[in-house]
Amino acid sequence: MRKQFMRRVALFIFPVLAFLLMRLLWLSYRKKYHFIQAPIKEQCIAITWHGELLIAPPFYRKLFPKKLTSAIISQHHDGDIIAKILKFFNILPLRGSSSRGSKSVLLAAMKSLKEGSSVLLTPDGPKGPRYSMNAGAIALALHSKLPLLVVNYQPKNYWQLKSWDKFLIPKPFTTLDIYHQIVHLDGMSKEEGKLYLQEKMNLYSIS
Repeated sequence: MRKQFMRRVALFIFPVLAFLLMRLLWLSYRKKYHFIQAPIKEQCIAITWHGELLIAPPFYRKLFPKKLTSAIISQHHDGDIIAKILKFFNILPLRGSSSRGSKSVLLAAMKSLKEGSSVLLTPDGPKGPRYSMNAGAIALALHSKLPLLVVNYQPKNYWQLKSWDKFLIPKPFTTLDIYHQIVHLDGMSKEEGKLYLQEKMNLYSIS
C-alpha cells in the first residue's frame, strides 16, 4: 500500500520537476546544430536512442513547434513518467512496447500516422539492448513510406548513468553538438532497412 502511494506521489511530482530541469538545461547549453540534410517540414517518424531522450524532445519542438505528434511509450512504471513528461512538450503517448512485437501499439501508431500525426520512438527501448534496432521502427517506416528524422547529440561534458542505455546528461552550460539526419527506406526489405538505419544512427552516437 505504501509503495503504491509513493509511486503515485512520484508520478505526480517527478514529471513536473523533470520537465523543468530539461528546460533549464536546454536553455543553458551552447548548441551547435549539424543538419546533415535540410530540415523537413512535412510529417515524419522521429527516432532517437533511448539514452539520448533528454535532448530529443526539446530539439524536436524547436524544429516543429506545433506539429501534431505522438510517441510510443512502454507500459511499465518508467513509461508512465516519460509519458507525463512528453505531455508537457505536447507529445501524446501511445502506450505499448514495439520491441515486444505488440501489434496493438503499432496499429495505433499507424492510425496516428494516417491521421496526419508524426510519431516519435526509441528503436532500442524500453529495455534494450542499447543501440539495438527493433522491428517496430522499420515496420512503421516501410508501411507509411514517410521519412525518418534521426536525432543524435554529443555533449562536450556530461554525466553518463550506469543504466542499460547509459543515459546521457549533458552538464549545464556545456557545448552540445546536435546532429539531424533524414533517412529514407523506400524500396528496402526489412533487413536492409534495419541495417541501413542502424548504420545511420550509429554515425554520431557516443560509445
